[in-house]
Amino acid sequence: MTATPSEHSRSKRSGSEPFSPRQSVAVSLRSRSSVTNSAKPVRLAFLDLLSLGMLGLRTRKMRAVLSALGISIGVATMVVVTGIPASSHRALIEEISALGPNMLRVQPVAGQAKPVPLPEGSVDMVRRIGPVTGASAVANTNTEVQRSDVTSGEDFSSAGLSVLAARRDLLDVVGGRVLSGRFFSKADEQFPTAVLGYEAAGRLGIGEIPADEPAPEIRIGRSWFTVVGILRSVPLAQELDVAVLTGWTAAKKTLRFEGNPTVIYVKAGEEHLEDVRKVLPATVFPGQPGQVQVSRPSDALAAKRATQNSFSSLFLGLAGVALLVGGTGVANTMVISVLERRREIGLRRALGATRGQIRVQFFTESVALSLLGAVAGTALGVLAAVGYAAYQGWPSVIPLASVVAGCLGAVAVGMVAGVYPSVRAARLPPTEALASA
Repeated sequence: MTATPSEHSRSKRSGSEPFSPRQSVAVSLRSRSSVTNSAKPVRLAFLDLLSLGMLGLRTRKMRAVLSALGISIGVATMVVVTGIPASSHRALIEEISALGPNMLRVQPVAGQAKPVPLPEGSVDMVRRIGPVTGASAVANTNTEVQRSDVTSGEDFSSAGLSVLAARRDLLDVVGGRVLSGRFFSKADEQFPTAVLGYEAAGRLGIGEIPADEPAPEIRIGRSWFTVVGILRSVPLAQELDVAVLTGWTAAKKTLRFEGNPTVIYVKAGEEHLEDVRKVLPATVFPGQPGQVQVSRPSDALAAKRATQNSFSSLFLGLAGVALLVGGTGVANTMVISVLERRREIGLRRALGATRGQIRVQFFTESVALSLLGAVAGTALGVLAAVGYAAYQGWPSVIPLASVVAGCLGAVAVGMVAGVYPSVRAARLPPTEALASA
Protein backbone atom coordinates (compact mmCIF):
# COMPACT_ATOMS: atom_id res chain seq x y z
CA MET A 1 0.00 0.00 0.00
CA THR A 2 1.37 3.31 -1.04
CA ALA A 3 1.99 5.88 1.72
CA THR A 4 0.48 9.31 1.47
CA PRO A 5 2.65 12.43 1.42
CA SER A 6 1.58 13.37 4.94
CA GLU A 7 2.44 9.91 6.27
CA HIS A 8 5.76 10.14 4.45
CA SER A 9 6.60 13.45 6.12
CA ARG A 10 5.59 12.09 9.53
CA SER A 11 7.79 9.08 8.99
CA LYS A 12 10.72 11.41 8.24
CA ARG A 13 10.10 13.44 11.36
CA SER A 14 9.71 10.32 13.45
CA GLY A 15 13.23 9.23 12.61
CA SER A 16 13.09 7.09 9.50
CA GLU A 17 15.92 9.32 8.25
CA PRO A 18 18.62 9.80 10.94
CA PHE A 19 19.91 13.29 12.03
CA SER A 20 23.54 14.28 11.87
CA PRO A 21 25.47 14.26 15.21
CA ARG A 22 25.47 18.07 15.40
CA GLN A 23 21.68 18.14 14.84
CA SER A 24 21.18 15.50 17.50
CA VAL A 25 23.11 17.55 20.06
CA ALA A 26 21.12 20.61 19.11
CA VAL A 27 17.79 18.77 19.50
CA SER A 28 18.75 17.37 22.88
CA LEU A 29 19.91 20.75 24.09
CA ARG A 30 16.68 22.35 22.91
CA SER A 31 14.75 19.72 24.81
CA ARG A 32 16.89 20.22 27.90
CA SER A 33 16.58 23.97 27.61
CA SER A 34 12.79 23.79 27.20
CA VAL A 35 12.45 21.58 30.25
CA THR A 36 14.73 23.80 32.28
CA ASN A 37 13.08 27.02 31.18
CA SER A 38 9.64 25.64 31.90
CA ALA A 39 10.64 25.32 35.55
CA LYS A 40 11.05 28.30 37.83
CA PRO A 41 14.70 29.57 37.67
CA VAL A 42 16.79 29.15 40.78
CA ARG A 43 17.58 32.38 42.63
CA LEU A 44 21.20 32.80 43.65
CA ALA A 45 22.20 34.67 46.78
CA PHE A 46 24.31 37.81 46.49
CA LEU A 47 27.42 36.08 47.80
CA ASP A 48 26.93 33.28 45.29
CA LEU A 49 26.67 35.78 42.45
CA LEU A 50 29.77 37.57 43.72
CA SER A 51 31.70 34.32 43.95
CA LEU A 52 30.56 33.40 40.47
CA GLY A 53 31.66 36.76 39.11
CA MET A 54 35.11 36.30 40.67
CA LEU A 55 35.43 32.85 39.17
CA GLY A 56 37.07 34.18 36.03
CA LEU A 57 39.66 36.07 38.08
CA ARG A 58 40.52 33.03 40.18
CA THR A 59 40.80 30.58 37.32
CA ARG A 60 42.63 32.88 34.91
CA LYS A 61 44.98 34.75 37.23
CA MET A 62 47.52 35.84 34.66
CA ARG A 63 44.84 37.17 32.32
CA ALA A 64 43.21 38.99 35.23
CA VAL A 65 46.52 40.61 36.22
CA LEU A 66 47.23 41.71 32.68
CA SER A 67 43.70 43.00 32.29
CA ALA A 68 43.85 45.02 35.54
CA LEU A 69 47.26 46.31 34.49
CA GLY A 70 45.69 48.34 31.71
CA ILE A 71 43.41 50.35 33.95
CA SER A 72 46.05 50.56 36.70
CA ILE A 73 48.36 52.28 34.22
CA GLY A 74 45.56 54.67 33.34
CA VAL A 75 44.86 55.55 36.99
CA ALA A 76 48.57 55.78 37.81
CA THR A 77 49.01 58.09 34.85
CA MET A 78 46.18 60.27 36.12
CA VAL A 79 47.69 60.47 39.61
CA VAL A 80 51.14 61.25 38.22
CA VAL A 81 49.99 63.86 35.72
CA THR A 82 47.98 65.61 38.43
CA GLY A 83 50.35 65.08 41.36
CA ILE A 84 53.56 66.25 39.69
CA PRO A 85 52.07 69.45 38.23
CA ALA A 86 50.34 70.08 41.58
CA SER A 87 53.69 69.82 43.39
CA SER A 88 55.33 72.07 40.81
CA HIS A 89 52.40 74.47 41.10
CA ARG A 90 52.72 74.59 44.89
CA ALA A 91 56.44 75.34 44.63
CA LEU A 92 55.72 78.10 42.12
CA ILE A 93 52.96 79.56 44.30
CA GLU A 94 55.30 79.60 47.30
CA GLU A 95 57.89 81.48 45.27
CA ILE A 96 55.29 83.98 44.09
CA SER A 97 53.91 84.34 47.62
CA ALA A 98 57.40 85.22 48.78
CA LEU A 99 57.12 88.29 46.54
CA GLY A 100 54.24 89.59 48.65
CA PRO A 101 51.34 89.67 46.20
CA ASN A 102 48.87 90.22 49.05
CA MET A 103 50.69 93.07 50.83
CA LEU A 104 49.93 96.79 50.55
CA ARG A 105 51.88 99.79 51.82
CA VAL A 106 50.13 102.83 53.23
CA GLN A 107 52.02 106.10 53.75
CA PRO A 108 51.55 109.87 53.42
CA VAL A 109 51.58 111.29 49.90
CA ALA A 110 55.18 111.79 48.81
CA GLY A 111 56.57 115.06 47.50
CA GLN A 112 55.15 117.32 50.19
CA ALA A 113 57.43 119.61 52.14
CA LYS A 114 55.89 118.40 55.38
CA PRO A 115 53.99 115.10 55.01
CA VAL A 116 50.83 114.80 57.05
CA PRO A 117 51.46 112.47 60.02
CA LEU A 118 49.22 109.42 60.11
CA PRO A 119 47.04 109.03 63.22
CA GLU A 120 48.58 106.99 66.02
CA GLY A 121 45.60 104.59 66.11
CA SER A 122 45.50 104.06 62.35
CA VAL A 123 47.00 100.56 62.57
CA ASP A 124 44.23 99.41 64.90
CA MET A 125 41.63 100.90 62.56
CA VAL A 126 43.11 99.02 59.60
CA ARG A 127 42.89 95.72 61.51
CA ARG A 128 39.12 96.19 61.78
CA ILE A 129 38.71 95.78 58.01
CA GLY A 130 37.25 92.30 57.50
CA PRO A 131 39.55 90.80 54.82
CA VAL A 132 42.71 92.20 56.49
CA THR A 133 44.80 89.37 57.93
CA GLY A 134 47.63 91.44 59.38
CA ALA A 135 48.79 95.02 59.85
CA SER A 136 51.91 96.53 61.35
CA ALA A 137 53.86 99.76 61.06
CA VAL A 138 57.21 101.52 61.39
CA ALA A 139 57.88 105.18 62.10
CA ASN A 140 60.88 107.34 61.32
CA THR A 141 62.23 108.80 64.57
CA ASN A 142 64.48 111.27 62.69
CA THR A 143 67.46 110.49 64.88
CA GLU A 144 71.01 109.48 64.07
CA VAL A 145 72.84 106.32 64.97
CA GLN A 146 76.52 105.84 65.60
CA ARG A 147 78.87 103.31 67.09
CA SER A 148 81.67 104.80 69.15
CA ASP A 149 82.61 101.81 71.29
CA VAL A 150 85.18 100.62 68.73
CA THR A 151 88.93 100.84 68.90
CA SER A 152 90.94 103.42 67.03
CA GLY A 153 91.47 102.72 63.35
CA GLU A 154 88.18 100.90 62.80
CA ASP A 155 85.96 102.65 60.31
CA PHE A 156 82.26 102.05 60.46
CA SER A 157 79.91 104.28 58.54
CA SER A 158 76.37 104.97 59.69
CA ALA A 159 75.57 107.24 56.77
CA GLY A 160 72.26 106.46 55.13
CA LEU A 161 70.95 104.43 58.06
CA SER A 162 67.53 105.34 59.43
CA VAL A 163 66.23 104.74 62.92
CA LEU A 164 62.71 103.31 62.84
CA ALA A 165 60.35 102.52 65.66
CA ALA A 166 58.82 99.10 64.96
CA ARG A 167 55.90 97.13 66.32
CA ARG A 168 56.47 93.61 67.63
CA ASP A 169 54.34 91.98 64.90
CA LEU A 170 56.31 93.59 62.06
CA LEU A 171 58.13 90.45 60.92
CA ASP A 172 54.90 88.44 60.67
CA VAL A 173 53.45 90.95 58.22
CA VAL A 174 56.50 91.61 56.03
CA GLY A 175 57.81 88.05 56.09
CA GLY A 176 61.07 88.89 57.84
CA ARG A 177 63.35 86.44 59.64
CA VAL A 178 66.05 86.80 62.27
CA LEU A 179 69.62 85.97 61.27
CA SER A 180 71.18 86.23 64.71
CA GLY A 181 69.82 86.93 68.16
CA ARG A 182 66.08 87.68 68.48
CA PHE A 183 63.41 90.18 67.58
CA PHE A 184 61.66 92.35 70.15
CA SER A 185 59.85 90.54 72.94
CA LYS A 186 57.23 92.19 75.09
CA ALA A 187 59.93 93.03 77.65
CA ASP A 188 62.46 94.22 75.04
CA GLU A 189 59.94 96.68 73.68
CA GLN A 190 59.93 98.57 76.97
CA PHE A 191 63.71 99.01 77.20
CA PRO A 192 66.34 100.63 74.95
CA THR A 193 67.06 97.67 72.68
CA ALA A 194 67.66 97.61 68.95
CA VAL A 195 67.46 95.17 66.05
CA LEU A 196 69.61 95.83 63.00
CA GLY A 197 68.71 95.33 59.36
CA TYR A 198 70.97 93.07 57.34
CA GLU A 199 72.90 95.86 55.60
CA ALA A 200 72.86 98.15 58.64
CA ALA A 201 74.60 95.47 60.70
CA GLY A 202 77.37 95.23 58.12
CA ARG A 203 77.89 98.98 58.07
CA LEU A 204 78.11 99.08 61.87
CA GLY A 205 80.51 96.13 61.95
CA ILE A 206 78.23 93.80 63.92
CA GLY A 207 78.24 90.33 62.38
CA GLU A 208 76.37 88.35 65.03
CA ILE A 209 74.94 88.55 68.50
CA PRO A 210 77.13 86.51 70.91
CA ALA A 211 75.23 84.21 73.26
CA ASP A 212 77.82 84.07 76.06
CA GLU A 213 79.23 87.62 75.84
CA PRO A 214 77.82 91.07 76.44
CA ALA A 215 75.75 92.25 73.48
CA PRO A 216 77.13 95.14 71.43
CA GLU A 217 75.73 98.64 71.97
CA ILE A 218 75.03 101.50 69.61
CA ARG A 219 74.25 105.14 70.30
CA ILE A 220 70.97 106.49 68.99
CA GLY A 221 70.58 110.19 69.57
CA ARG A 222 71.84 110.70 73.11
CA SER A 223 71.00 107.23 74.44
CA TRP A 224 72.72 103.86 74.31
CA PHE A 225 70.78 100.91 72.93
CA THR A 226 71.66 97.23 73.29
CA VAL A 227 71.59 95.28 70.01
CA VAL A 228 69.57 92.10 70.57
CA GLY A 229 69.17 90.86 67.00
CA ILE A 230 70.11 91.07 63.33
CA LEU A 231 67.61 90.48 60.53
CA ARG A 232 68.01 88.64 57.29
CA SER A 233 67.36 90.62 54.14
CA VAL A 234 63.65 91.43 53.77
CA PRO A 235 62.70 91.41 50.05
CA LEU A 236 59.18 92.73 50.71
CA ALA A 237 60.42 95.76 52.65
CA GLN A 238 63.97 96.51 51.55
CA GLU A 239 64.01 99.77 53.52
CA LEU A 240 64.34 97.61 56.65
CA ASP A 241 67.71 96.31 55.45
CA VAL A 242 69.29 99.74 56.02
CA ALA A 243 67.38 100.51 59.21
CA VAL A 244 68.04 100.35 62.91
CA LEU A 245 64.82 99.24 64.58
CA THR A 246 63.81 100.13 68.11
CA GLY A 247 60.83 99.05 70.16
CA TRP A 248 57.71 101.23 69.74
CA THR A 249 57.31 101.94 73.46
CA ALA A 250 61.04 102.47 74.06
CA ALA A 251 61.22 104.94 71.18
CA LYS A 252 58.38 106.99 72.68
CA LYS A 253 60.13 107.06 76.05
CA THR A 254 63.73 107.62 74.96
CA LEU A 255 63.68 109.31 71.56
CA ARG A 256 60.73 111.64 72.11
CA PHE A 257 58.81 109.85 69.40
CA GLU A 258 55.14 110.90 69.26
CA GLY A 259 53.77 107.57 67.96
CA ASN A 260 52.62 108.54 64.44
CA PRO A 261 53.33 105.74 61.90
CA THR A 262 55.30 106.53 58.79
CA VAL A 263 54.54 103.35 56.83
CA ILE A 264 51.76 100.86 57.48
CA TYR A 265 52.12 97.34 56.05
CA VAL A 266 48.83 95.58 55.36
CA LYS A 267 48.17 91.95 54.40
CA ALA A 268 44.74 90.91 53.12
CA GLY A 269 43.03 88.03 51.37
CA GLU A 270 44.07 88.00 47.73
CA GLU A 271 40.51 87.82 46.43
CA HIS A 272 39.60 90.99 48.37
CA LEU A 273 42.85 92.91 47.91
CA GLU A 274 41.44 95.47 45.48
CA ASP A 275 38.46 96.18 47.75
CA VAL A 276 40.74 96.67 50.76
CA ARG A 277 42.92 99.05 48.77
CA LYS A 278 39.90 101.24 47.99
CA VAL A 279 38.86 101.71 51.63
CA LEU A 280 42.32 102.07 53.18
CA PRO A 281 42.77 105.86 52.70
CA ALA A 282 39.47 106.71 54.38
CA THR A 283 40.14 104.18 57.13
CA VAL A 284 43.65 105.39 57.93
CA PHE A 285 42.91 109.12 57.70
CA PRO A 286 39.14 109.76 57.69
CA GLY A 287 39.63 113.54 57.75
CA GLN A 288 41.98 113.77 54.75
CA PRO A 289 41.96 110.54 52.73
CA GLY A 290 43.54 112.37 49.79
CA GLN A 291 46.74 112.82 51.81
CA VAL A 292 47.26 109.04 51.96
CA GLN A 293 48.67 106.90 49.17
CA VAL A 294 48.34 103.13 48.92
CA SER A 295 50.59 100.96 46.77
CA ARG A 296 48.91 99.01 44.01
CA PRO A 297 48.76 95.18 44.15
CA SER A 298 51.89 93.47 42.99
CA ASP A 299 52.09 92.10 39.46
CA ALA A 300 52.89 88.80 41.13
CA LEU A 301 49.23 88.56 42.16
CA ALA A 302 48.06 88.60 38.54
CA ALA A 303 50.71 86.02 37.64
CA LYS A 304 49.60 83.81 40.52
CA ARG A 305 45.96 83.92 39.47
CA ALA A 306 46.79 83.17 35.84
CA THR A 307 48.94 80.23 36.94
CA GLN A 308 46.15 78.77 39.06
CA ASN A 309 43.62 78.97 36.22
CA SER A 310 45.91 77.38 33.65
CA PHE A 311 46.88 74.50 35.93
CA SER A 312 43.23 73.77 36.81
CA SER A 313 42.36 73.36 33.12
CA LEU A 314 45.41 71.16 32.58
CA PHE A 315 44.44 68.86 35.47
CA LEU A 316 40.92 68.30 34.10
CA GLY A 317 42.14 67.52 30.60
CA LEU A 318 44.80 65.05 31.67
CA ALA A 319 42.47 63.26 34.08
CA GLY A 320 39.84 62.80 31.38
CA VAL A 321 42.33 61.34 28.90
CA ALA A 322 43.72 58.91 31.50
CA LEU A 323 40.28 57.60 32.45
CA LEU A 324 39.30 57.21 28.81
CA VAL A 325 42.38 55.10 28.15
CA GLY A 326 41.70 52.91 31.18
CA GLY A 327 38.02 52.42 30.30
CA THR A 328 38.86 51.43 26.74
CA GLY A 329 41.24 48.79 28.07
CA VAL A 330 38.61 47.29 30.36
CA ALA A 331 35.97 47.21 27.62
CA ASN A 332 38.38 45.51 25.24
CA THR A 333 39.34 42.95 27.88
CA MET A 334 35.74 42.06 28.67
CA VAL A 335 34.70 41.70 25.02
CA ILE A 336 37.61 39.32 24.43
CA SER A 337 36.65 37.45 27.57
CA VAL A 338 33.15 36.84 26.19
CA LEU A 339 34.57 35.51 22.93
CA GLU A 340 36.98 33.19 24.75
CA ARG A 341 34.34 31.76 27.10
CA ARG A 342 31.50 31.02 24.73
CA ARG A 343 31.61 27.32 25.63
CA GLU A 344 31.38 28.11 29.34
CA ILE A 345 28.45 30.47 28.71
CA GLY A 346 26.63 27.87 26.61
CA LEU A 347 27.15 25.13 29.18
CA ARG A 348 25.84 27.28 32.03
CA ARG A 349 22.83 28.34 29.99
CA ALA A 350 22.13 24.69 29.09
CA LEU A 351 22.26 23.77 32.77
CA GLY A 352 19.63 26.36 33.64
CA ALA A 353 21.47 29.65 34.26
CA THR A 354 19.32 32.64 33.43
CA ARG A 355 20.37 35.54 31.28
CA GLY A 356 20.36 37.81 34.34
CA GLN A 357 22.85 35.53 36.11
CA ILE A 358 25.12 35.55 33.08
CA ARG A 359 24.93 39.35 32.94
CA VAL A 360 25.75 39.66 36.66
CA GLN A 361 28.69 37.28 36.31
CA PHE A 362 30.44 39.26 33.59
CA PHE A 363 29.41 42.62 35.04
CA THR A 364 30.88 41.69 38.44
CA GLU A 365 34.08 40.53 36.80
CA SER A 366 34.39 43.84 34.95
CA VAL A 367 33.88 45.89 38.12
CA ALA A 368 36.36 43.72 40.04
CA LEU A 369 39.00 44.20 37.36
CA SER A 370 38.44 47.96 37.42
CA LEU A 371 38.60 48.16 41.21
CA LEU A 372 41.76 46.05 41.34
CA GLY A 373 43.40 48.21 38.70
CA ALA A 374 42.28 51.42 40.40
CA VAL A 375 43.80 50.47 43.78
CA ALA A 376 47.07 49.28 42.26
CA GLY A 377 47.28 52.30 39.95
CA THR A 378 46.64 54.75 42.78
CA ALA A 379 49.41 53.26 44.92
CA LEU A 380 51.84 53.24 42.00
CA GLY A 381 50.95 56.79 40.96
CA VAL A 382 51.30 58.20 44.47
CA LEU A 383 54.75 56.64 44.91
CA ALA A 384 55.92 57.96 41.54
CA ALA A 385 54.59 61.49 42.13
CA VAL A 386 56.01 61.76 45.66
CA GLY A 387 59.38 60.39 44.55
CA TYR A 388 59.68 62.84 41.65
CA ALA A 389 58.64 65.80 43.81
CA ALA A 390 61.24 64.87 46.43
CA TYR A 391 63.89 64.57 43.71
CA GLN A 392 63.06 68.06 42.44
CA GLY A 393 62.92 69.55 45.94
CA TRP A 394 59.24 70.45 45.62
CA PRO A 395 56.61 70.04 48.31
CA SER A 396 54.79 66.76 47.77
CA VAL A 397 51.18 67.44 46.82
CA ILE A 398 48.76 64.66 45.91
CA PRO A 399 45.32 66.11 45.16
CA LEU A 400 42.97 63.97 47.25
CA ALA A 401 40.04 64.88 45.05
CA SER A 402 41.91 63.59 41.99
CA VAL A 403 42.79 60.32 43.69
CA VAL A 404 39.22 59.70 44.83
CA ALA A 405 37.82 60.78 41.48
CA GLY A 406 40.32 58.51 39.72
CA CYS A 407 39.28 55.44 41.73
CA LEU A 408 35.56 56.13 41.44
CA GLY A 409 35.92 57.09 37.80
CA ALA A 410 37.82 53.90 37.02
CA VAL A 411 35.12 51.79 38.65
CA ALA A 412 32.39 53.75 36.89
CA VAL A 413 34.13 53.40 33.54
CA GLY A 414 34.58 49.68 34.22
CA MET A 415 30.88 49.34 34.97
CA VAL A 416 29.94 51.08 31.73
CA ALA A 417 32.52 49.10 29.81
CA GLY A 418 31.16 45.83 31.23
CA VAL A 419 27.55 46.45 30.24
CA TYR A 420 27.87 45.53 26.57
CA PRO A 421 30.00 42.38 27.07
CA SER A 422 27.68 41.13 29.81
CA VAL A 423 24.57 41.72 27.68
CA ARG A 424 26.23 40.06 24.72
CA ALA A 425 27.18 37.06 26.82
CA ALA A 426 23.62 36.72 28.14
CA ARG A 427 22.15 36.79 24.62
CA LEU A 428 24.19 33.86 23.37
CA PRO A 429 21.84 30.90 22.80
CA PRO A 430 23.17 27.71 24.45
CA THR A 431 23.13 25.76 21.21
CA GLU A 432 25.03 28.42 19.32
CA ALA A 433 27.57 28.83 22.12
CA LEU A 434 28.30 25.10 22.33
CA ALA A 435 28.19 24.54 18.59
CA SER A 436 30.73 27.34 17.91
CA ALA A 437 33.05 26.37 20.73
